[in-house]
Amino acid sequence: MSGRADSDSPPDTRAEEAEKAEEPEEPEEPGRGDDAEAAGPGERDRQDRQGDQDEQDEQDGDAPRRARWAATGTGAVLALAGTAASLLRLTGSAPALVPVAYACGAGTCALAAVLGSRGRTRRALWLSVAGLMVMALGDQFD
Repeated sequence: MSGRADSDSPPDTRAEEAEKAEEPEEPEEPGRGDDAEAAGPGERDRQDRQGDQDEQDEQDGDAPRRARWAATGTGAVLALAGTAASLLRLTGSAPALVPVAYACGAGTCALAAVLGSRGRTRRALWLSVAGLMVMALGDQFD
């Protein structure tokens, strides 16, 4: 802040302050105003709950979408990794069971990606886990 403490405010603001001081304030009836302060206690609680519900609806709408994207993405990445590992093991000197296990795990993860994109996220999660376990089992035979 600049200026001295004992200086007066500019003339235009003093006139506005005087007008505000002369006008009597009218009390608002509870429930008639838009503000929660103007409403009674019951109305205020209802407005608070409605605001919380709106925020919850927005958050709830995003959660299933995020779950579908996560299930689809995870299944697709694991399916690609399993396919690549299967092709790499197929060209090597590993037993035939190893690339088959990787391919089966990749197929299971691909199915999980499809189910995840259709909203079956719980089943997609379990299929992703099962596919990954099949690939890990194939890795044990290597």
